[in-house]
Amino acid sequence: MNRPAMMEKIEELRGVNSVKIKEASEAGRKIVGMYCVFSPQEIALAAGAIPVSLCGTSNDPVEAAEKELPRNLCPLIKSSYGFAITDKCPYFYFSDILLAETTCDGKKKMYELMGKLKPMHLMNLPQTADGEENLALWKNEMVRFKSYLENTLKVEITEDKLKEAIKLVNREREAMKRLHQLNAHKPAPLTGMDMMKAQWIKGFNVNKEDGIEMVEQLIREVEENLDALKAAMGQEGPRILLTGVPVGIGSDKVIRLIEEGGGRVVALENCTGYKGLDVLVDETKEPLQALAEKYLSTPCSCMYDNQGRLDLIARMAAEYQVDGVLDLTWQACHTYNIESFFVRDFVREELGLPFIQIETDYSESDAGQLKLRIDAFLETITTQC
Repeated sequence: MNRPAMMEKIEELRGVNSVKIKEASEAGRKIVGMYCVFSPQEIALAAGAIPVSLCGTSNDPVEAAEKELPRNLCPLIKSSYGFAITDKCPYFYFSDILLAETTCDGKKKMYELMGKLKPMHLMNLPQTADGEENLALWKNEMVRFKSYLENTLKVEITEDKLKEAIKLVNREREAMKRLHQLNAHKPAPLTGMDMMKAQWIKGFNVNKEDGIEMVEQLIREVEENLDALKAAMGQEGPRILLTGVPVGIGSDKVIRLIEEGGGRVVALENCTGYKGLDVLVDETKEPLQALAEKYLSTPCSCMYDNQGRLDLIARMAAEYQVDGVLDLTWQACHTYNIESFFVRDFVREELGLPFIQIETDYSESDAGQLKLRIDAFLETITTQC
């Protein structure tokens, strides 16, 4: 047994969900497209809408985007915009509203162009997560988004509906956390590629209850067959923590190269991995206050003084017993590129672990060069061990 059978069903969701989002739209359901882990999907759910992820992870639409966007721009931004103008993404096509956020200047200006295609609401992030004044600012953005949806969709978002949505999304986060934490075992029972796919696809589930059940089925299958899965993995290579920019299907070449080279990505700290799962929404507090606190706690590089990311890396490095850290940066992603200096020094000096930064885009043009660097990194770890 080399791979959980449930992974095949989870992979099939890509096609199934494309059909379901069309059916939901035709049945009158409203779709809210979101681009970031800072986006409060609970408010969309409380409005009776379906939140879907629109963050582009494929290189295919980049060429189309470059007709309007600079070539030396982050591939995530170009991919997201390319999908929007080519109508190749059913989730964008059926979205009634787009939720944007001021996480970086490139996305902010791209949203100005995208806002000409569909109705868009922009949430203004503070520059730092510290201080009561910044929390108050972010809570006000929650209030503004709630009011925008109420006015646009002609619905009332009650406190009870918000609490119900918070409980649902917390259950989803808890399930995904339990799935991620399975790889704390040695050897890890899931490949990094399978873990990435299982977590990435959750952003496209039309029915969250169905998605949660599938993840729980996958967890049960892995736990019931843990010894067989671990035996099938054989001798485990270097255990790698992947940090940095978000990755998804189509932008996964670094994970693939690590695992083809004999390593294993056992932990994904990034915002398409564990970062957005780490903190739950406090269900005992007033809903909008609790949502503001949870989302503002996200340790993203767009924030000034992002100590939370270093703390999370340290916790995950210990829990997952990693042998090295790879920091992935998309070309022209200035916040992650600059922050990599802090991460490098922290990982090497405070954690005493090998570290490498990889800067790349979505294309395969540099795959050969990256393979050489990653193989050398893994060999260095193996030699040290």
